[in-house]
Amino acid sequence: MPNPCIICVAITGSVPTKANNPAVPITVSQQIESTQEAFEAGASILHAHVRNDDQTPSSDPEKFARLKEGVEKHCPGMIIQFSTGGRSGAGKERGGMLPLRPDMASLAVGSNNFPTRVYENPPDLVDYLAAQMLEYDVKPEIEAFDLSHILVAAQMSAKGQLTDPPYVQFVMGVKNAMPVDRDVFDYYVHTVHRLFGKDVRWCAAGIGAQQITLNEWAIAAGGHVRTGLEDNMRLDRQTLAPSNAALVARAADLCARHDRPVATWQEARRILGLREVSV
Repeated sequence: MPNPCIICVAITGSVPTKANNPAVPITVSQQIESTQEAFEAGASILHAHVRNDDQTPSSDPEKFARLKEGVEKHCPGMIIQFSTGGRSGAGKERGGMLPLRPDMASLAVGSNNFPTRVYENPPDLVDYLAAQMLEYDVKPEIEAFDLSHILVAAQMSAKGQLTDPPYVQFVMGVKNAMPVDRDVFDYYVHTVHRLFGKDVRWCAAGIGAQQITLNEWAIAAGGHVRTGLEDNMRLDRQTLAPSNAALVARAADLCARHDRPVATWQEARRILGLREVSV
């Protein structure tokens, strides 16, 4: 039976700048244009951060609101997922955009090391963000930077803190966190199936040059994928990616190679149990 693969595009993030790759979209208008291109190339989820004019990270709800409005207009039906990551703000400020009711939001449920600092996600903040997502009908995407994060997500799900069905993303390749390791990846898949059941939906994201590796592992294993300039700015060591759409197209090519049709936005919403929208 066909098993459509959802492609999520992480268009901007908090770190890459125009100096790293001129294709990184910074302003809201640039982000909308880049998202539309990625949507037309096959992405059905937008993972979104916003930036200040000087390219520094922002958690300004007004910027998120303008981005959401533009994506809804130019990419009708696309799933909008806001980041509540720690680089964009501090404490409860990280969830300031959740009252805008995006379809989804990222939720890191534990702390870990990043390249130059600790990515802090204290339990009280995790509980607060999860509660806000429940209040505003926002489906969390659990960002698992470590095996313990999957186990914490299972505990939270059992307590009713997360929307069912759960959606877990394995993030691999961040320096000082979980490296790209096939045995670990396979155990992650085994663990989510053991804790959440065989029908659980999951995704994988690889950082830097490992993006394509995680894309292929996930597609071949029946999962879903994340790509985009937030995680990786190159097609290969010599070539900068010309756009987010180019990275989406590369993931779509892998889907074809493994006989996985690329999920439409309608299929993606159904797979993830998201609310229906009329366009």
